[in-house]
Amino acid sequence: MRGYFYPKTATGASSLIPAPPWHYSGDLLTVEYRTDPARVRELLPPPLELAPEDPGAVALIWADWQSCSTSREELLDPVRSQYKEAFAVVRCSYRGRTYSRCVYIWVDKDFAIARGLHQGYPKKLGSIHLTRPHPYGPAPRIEAGARFGATLAAADRRLAEAVVTLRGESETNGFVNGHPMAHHRWMPAIEQGKGLALDELIESGAKAFEAGPAWRGDADLELFEAPTEELARLEIHEPIAAYYRQVGVTWDGGTLLESGTSGSE
Repeated sequence: MRGYFYPKTATGASSLIPAPPWHYSGDLLTVEYRTDPARVRELLPPPLELAPEDPGAVALIWADWQSCSTSREELLDPVRSQYKEAFAVVRCSYRGRTYSRCVYIWVDKDFAIARGLHQGYPKKLGSIHLTRPHPYGPAPRIEAGARFGATLAAADRRLAEAVVTLRGESETNGFVNGHPMAHHRWMPAIEQGKGLALDELIESGAKAFEAGPAWRGDADLELFEAPTEELARLEIHEPIAAYYRQVGVTWDGGTLLESGTSGSE
């Protein structure tokens, strides 16, 4: 049986995702703000702790991606390469080192969910839209004064919306999502009462990274309540800044930090 992920078949052609490395080109719209650190703490399972500096900092990121395997064949079959996502990132501490951690994430394609299961991202289906720049016509250019909108919805409910106005170039694309990721890979045991069959704390990040200029601005951001989502618990106490950047990333695996220590069910 062949295939990197389900379904495995005699040829492997039906596998939902190919083997890494995975390559990404994308536009990122990032809004950073501060929330109650207690709301961040409740999303950090053991052995993770709050980051020692600015523990309530949150980044809400919209991304418009094209992704592919090393063959790049998916780029010529765009339904297999193009997707959008929106995700909330906080920072945490593990053995004295600061990590980023994705606590909520929504995507609009099944292959992106499958990759998330492998990487420890808590991906769910959602509806994600963001303004695309373009050098001609009415779309914004990437320049001072440009305005970008972004929306996130899931299960017919809007969860977040933002309008970002760029002010000038920036040395960084923010700080909340600027560390290696500390994620958990969890899978319940098939037998009732047996806990977790898979319980790993892992570190991962980009194997390769390139990017255009980062732009800083400000944002009008709103979060909305929904019956099956908790993003609004990370309520906005203080805005930090907003950013726009075009990036290229390669992901090729991670590192096991601990196994069987989270106590989650």
